[in-house]
Amino acid sequence: MDTPLLSLSGVKRYFGSGDTEVRALDDVSLTIRTGEFVAIVGQSGSGKSTMMNILGCLDRPTEGTYKIRGQDVALLDADALATLRRQTFGFIFQRYNLLASVTASANVEIPAIYAGLNQAERREKARTLLSRLGLADRLDHRPNQLSGGQQQRVAVARALVNDAEVILADEPTGALDSGSSDELLGLLEEMHATGRTIILITHDPKVAARARRVIELKDGRIISDTGSDEALHQEPEHSYRQERKGPSPLVQVIESVKMAFRSLRANLFRTALTLLGVVIGVAAVVAMLAIGQGSQREVMARFESMGSNLLFVRPGAPGTRMRGDAIATLTLDDAKALGEVDNVLAAVPSRSGSATLRVGNKDYSSSIEGTSQDWPLAQNRGMKYGTFFTADDVNRRVGVVVLGTTTAGNLFDNVQDAVGQYVFLGGAPFEVAGILEEKGASSWGQDQDDVALVPITTGMMRLFGQSYLSSITIAVDNTDEIAETETEATDLLLARHGTEDFQLRNTASILESVQETQNSFSILLGSVASISLLVGGIGVMNIMLVSVSERTREIGVRVATGARRSDIMTQFLIESLVVGGLGGIAGVLIGLGVCLLLGANGMPVAITATPAILAFSSALATGLVFGLLPARQAARLDPVAALASE
Repeated sequence: MDTPLLSLSGVKRYFGSGDTEVRALDDVSLTIRTGEFVAIVGQSGSGKSTMMNILGCLDRPTEGTYKIRGQDVALLDADALATLRRQTFGFIFQRYNLLASVTASANVEIPAIYAGLNQAERREKARTLLSRLGLADRLDHRPNQLSGGQQQRVAVARALVNDAEVILADEPTGALDSGSSDELLGLLEEMHATGRTIILITHDPKVAARARRVIELKDGRIISDTGSDEALHQEPEHSYRQERKGPSPLVQVIESVKMAFRSLRANLFRTALTLLGVVIGVAAVVAMLAIGQGSQREVMARFESMGSNLLFVRPGAPGTRMRGDAIATLTLDDAKALGEVDNVLAAVPSRSGSATLRVGNKDYSSSIEGTSQDWPLAQNRGMKYGTFFTADDVNRRVGVVVLGTTTAGNLFDNVQDAVGQYVFLGGAPFEVAGILEEKGASSWGQDQDDVALVPITTGMMRLFGQSYLSSITIAVDNTDEIAETETEATDLLLARHGTEDFQLRNTASILESVQETQNSFSILLGSVASISLLVGGIGVMNIMLVSVSERTREIGVRVATGARRSDIMTQFLIESLVVGGLGGIAGVLIGLGVCLLLGANGMPVAITATPAILAFSSALATGLVFGLLPARQAARLDPVAALASE
């Protein structure tokens, strides 16, 4: 005796417990062989639908054993059951259970998606089946554009698309008129004639009479079975058993994306409102980070004007305090060598002193500093009138002087007219080349406008009488690398001097203030951005939870046609990612538009790729995180309950 196709042994299925316990099936034993046409009849509540759910692996027995070709179904996990449904069963439901948002052809293709057929194969099989069932001109019609009989034929085509060897039809004629019923039963007889096993669930004895074997249920028990004729269920010449591995991950993602767009398009207004939350969050991140970066750059520029990008080299070993002109360890050659170090904008030599300046009968004692043409660059200082002396003036030791506004104001009645006039300094005439812009007092109270600047070479020859320097100021290009530049400068001077007879200091406190300011901006912007994205994420979760609730029956249909839990979860996660991705793209574009508008109106903004990438990635992450719970909920739905939902 060959192994039966389907075998129930002592199967019981109870719902509830105690006084509310319902025995849908009570100790049922049944064998169905390949090629049989079986009708299971009974009144409402007799247990026939429960039996169909167990036979189709949509439900499990409370007790007893169910085997398919000798394999105990109880030993299979959810994914193995999905594979078994995909390869063995085709379902024809009483209420058709077609997806309203897709065409007749797309409805037929659903089981083939989970069977791993490519798009061309699916479309061809769906077209062939629907044409054979008289629906060649209805391929692109949606279910609401079809009659009841036409919808039922679409359901039949869906049951056949994977070449299922067992067709389970649950009250397939219940919603049809007599003509459509006869037509459908004729189709079932044709399928049986090709060797398929047909299991027909019905309460109508006339419908059951079309089968070759009739099993009657009452109160969950088999009360009659007409038995089977061995001659009628010999193994067919054509085998419908096909081993399909299911879709590849790439195909699964592509199909999920398509399904996601169909689902979102079906509820455009609700989708738009959900996207709005993500769009606002992403646009806020892009705009605020751009504004924040622009503000940080402006703040940094102001700090740099205070000297945050400077290194100071003083003569004398560490711990030595310079008194007067006693320490002579730094030279112009040291400054020249430091100027060639990477990341150094300029190395400005300085020799400081004080002297009396005279114009006519006016004398004024001021600070005198010999320096190079790069002094304005290092000090971030501009000119109010005239020009600063040049490198040529330094090389030729020209007698020129640049005055601060305080010094010039004490020597000339009209500061602007001072340019081009001469002052006596150290008994020698110096032409006034320019007047510095006002700087005001320093942080320690010194008047930064009470100064006279001369070329370093001129000062050493005419004023100071010695060729060593009081200091060298190093202007750094990139403050992020100031520590490395300081180390390189120290190594250079050690190599030149052979000993540490100098002191190198940085503006660590100013840089620390800048860093703290940047961190404050980052924390503030990050907090606001997180709140914005959180609101958008809650919107995504809301629409996905509603979607799961509204599409419960769709999930049941997909599970019945072979979808694994991972397929369902992937589909809903992809939908969440699509919402996040669309919102991210729109938000980035709107955020960039806002930045351009603000920039055109004078607000400091810094448009870079990083905020846009960060915001878009955050939108995707938001979709993924907030879509996880709805996806898990969808994947864990009970298929029987899902199919029974309204």
